Amino acid sequence: MNCPKCQSTQIIKYGHTHYGKPRFRRQDCGRQFVGETRADNRIAQGTCQLIDKLLLERLALAAIAAG
Repeated sequence: MNCPKCQSTQIIKYGHTHYGKPRFRRQDCGRQFVGETRADNRIAQGTCQLIDKLLLERLALAAIAAG
C-alpha cells in the first residue's frame, strides 16, 4: 500500500473509520487515507440493465430487491 500523496510505503495504522474500515497515516507528509477498496464490489452490467428495465416499468425498489 502506498501513500496517495507522496507514494511512500512507510505508513502506520491510524485507527478506523466509523464504517469500520482501517485508516492509515503517512508520518512525514501527514496524509490520512483509508485502505484500498475491493474492486469486486461492483454490480454486474446485466444486473444493472435488469434494474433499469424494472424501474422503467415503475416497480418499487423494495419489489426489485425482494425478487
